[in-house]
Order: sequence, then C-alpha cells, then structure tokens
Amino acid sequence: MQELSNAANQDALIAGAEQVSNQPKSVSVLGATGSVGESSLDILCASPERYRVRALTANSNVAKLAEAARASGASYVAIGREAAYQDLKDALADTDIEVGAGLSGLVEAASVDADVVIGAIVGAAGIEPTMAALKAGNQIALANKEALVCAGDLFMEEARQLGKPILPVDSEHNAIFQIFEDGNRDAIEEVTITASGGPFRTWDKDAIDQATPDQALKHPNWDMGAKITIDSASMMNKGLELIEAHHLYGLGAEKLRVVVHPQSVIHGLVTYSDGSMLAHMGAPDMRIPIAHCLAWPQRAAANTHRLSLIEVGQMTFEAPDPDRFPCLRLAWSALEAGGSLPNILNAANEVAVDAFLNRQIKFGDIARIVEATMEQFVSAGRAGAVDTIAQVLTIDEEARQAAMLHKAKLG
Repeated sequence: MQELSNAANQDALIAGAEQVSNQPKSVSVLGATGSVGESSLDILCASPERYRVRALTANSNVAKLAEAARASGASYVAIGREAAYQDLKDALADTDIEVGAGLSGLVEAASVDADVVIGAIVGAAGIEPTMAALKAGNQIALANKEALVCAGDLFMEEARQLGKPILPVDSEHNAIFQIFEDGNRDAIEEVTITASGGPFRTWDKDAIDQATPDQALKHPNWDMGAKITIDSASMMNKGLELIEAHHLYGLGAEKLRVVVHPQSVIHGLVTYSDGSMLAHMGAPDMRIPIAHCLAWPQRAAANTHRLSLIEVGQMTFEAPDPDRFPCLRLAWSALEAGGSLPNILNAANEVAVDAFLNRQIKFGDIARIVEATMEQFVSAGRAGAVDTIAQVLTIDEEARQAAMLHKAKLG
C-alpha cells in the first residue's frame, strides 16, 4: 500500500539523517506573523549563535512582517497579498532585505536555500509554498496540517525523493515522532492523539450549536490563531491530525485513536504489542515542538516552559463524543474513504469556519456545510484520488465553491 511505503521511506530518512555541523542552521519561516511563526522567531532570535534566519513570509500584515525581518536579520521577505507589495517595500527601504509578493513571492521565499523551512502558513494556501520548499531540497518542519490532509501521498513521495523526513511541528505529531519506535513498527497496536476538548468540552449539543465566535475563541489551554482555535472547538483539528498521522506513520484508521485529555499535558501515546504504552509529556507551549524540530536530530536548550507534575496535580481522560462534535466523525469518514475526500473536507471546513468567524452562520452549521459538501462530491463520483498538486488545488477550489452554495442555503 502507498501509505506503508511512505512510512517505510520516512523511517529510512530518519535513520539516515546527517550529523548536525557546528555552523548555525539557516531557517526560513513561512507564515511568520501567525502564532507558530511568532513562537518560531522567539526561539530563533533568542539563539543567534545557533540559527540564522533566511526568509520570512506573511499573508497581509506588512508592519508585523517588516518588524520581524528587521529583528531576525532575514535576507528575503514576501507578502501574500500582492497589493501590499509597495507598502512592504517602503517599510524596508532603508535595508538590504529583498522583497517579494503574491504566490510567486511565497514560492521564492520557500525555495531560498535553508537547512530548515518551517511551514506554518494556515490553510490550503500553504500547499504550494510548502511543496516548493521540498522541491528546492529544503528540510520541512511542518505545522501546516493541510499539506498532508489534502496531498499527503504527494508530499510523502517528494520527501522520499529528497532524502529528508518531514518533521512534524504539531504538538501531537511531534510527540508521537519522538516516541515512535520505527524498528518496532510491526509491534504497534495503536497510536493515540490527545485532545483538550476545547471550550465546549462540557457543553450540551444544543448549546454548542448556538455558540458564538467569542465563545469558540476562548481556548482553555492553547494560544493559537483564530482558524485553528475554531477547529479545536469543533474538534475538526483532531480529525485533521488523524489524517496527518495516517500519512506520517503509515497507519490505517483502525490503529488510530483520539482521547480527550483536558490538562493538555500528554500530547501523544504509542501502544505496543507487549502492553507498553509510551507517552510524551510537556507544557502546552508550541515552542517545545518547534525547538525540537529546529535542533533535530540533536537537542538544544530553548527558552520554553517547563512542566511541573506537582503543579499539574492530576490528569484525566475522556472518550470523544462524535454526536456533540460531528466534525470529528466526518474526518474519520474522510480518512477511511481516502482519495480526495480529505481535501474536500478541509476546503469546506475552511469556508465554513471563515463564515462562522464573520457571523454569517451558526457554529453547528460548520459541520452541516462540511457534510453536505462531502456528500455532494461522493454522490457525483468526484472524490477519487489525484496525481498532482494542480489537481489537488482544482478539487480544493471546486469544493470551496460548493461549500459557499451550501452556506448560502443555510443563511
């Protein structure tokens, strides 16, 4: 099967990793003004003797990108919104920093020669720049879920050809990456991804359905961007992470689990056939997995929060509820069906989340729009596998258009 060969290739890439030299690592950050990008720059700027920043990108925040470029010493920056090019150029006029804009600018930034490229552009917009980084021969530290959700086989194959593993930045996948025993793959019984449960963990179904953006954005543990915070509230983020795990580790849906763990101390677990269960623990601080990826295959000191088990006191666990959180159920269905259905799921979710944040639909409508879009493509026989990134993006655009129509019906 394709996913098993992808996983075996990932194993070989990890085992064959080159030793890190004493020279500073060059790093680019795609999505530098988002939550992951800011956490990455915090680590990079705190250790100039260890890291050198090459390129930075942002979608539209010119002031923040220019400030980050100056503070980090970046040599190239790109803004996704083409109309903001001149503003960025003016903001950096007294420097030698090169400036780009639009998709071509993002791709150029991703293609700059670097030891590590942190792929943190939110949503399907990150697919092309992230693939460009791989094709340029750069090591990817991946925070963009959509790359693997929408085009997992294509990304894993490109990494195999490059000869470098994809390093997961997501806290859950980074946890699993650290405890996954590649030599004992056949002995793995299951991999468990933990979920905080989000702000609606204890709410009833009707209350969740009517929740407001202000309520959904109040995550109990993590400080994240708006889109991923809404995905956490709906538990779609766990569904996307299941699909990621399938590609990263070559595991079928039957070996993947989700458990709700409100304290967000354990981020991932691997259970083996002898009864051993290995767990990764850490404070809910995205700088921890970022620091791990930046230093990999070694470890380096980082200004991250330290976990105190005494302060934690106790840890609890609950089964997820797919009735109150139907987005998780829909993601499971997409994972099991395969083909383009995960891509369709993601596109519809992005449209629905944006509509919810703009107060155009109810929170419960997010799942309704996603499900209606998935059913439309399945019934039309349009959810099969594709072979190129161009085809992935075509399906993505068609699914967005369909989701917009379903949103209009609900409105």
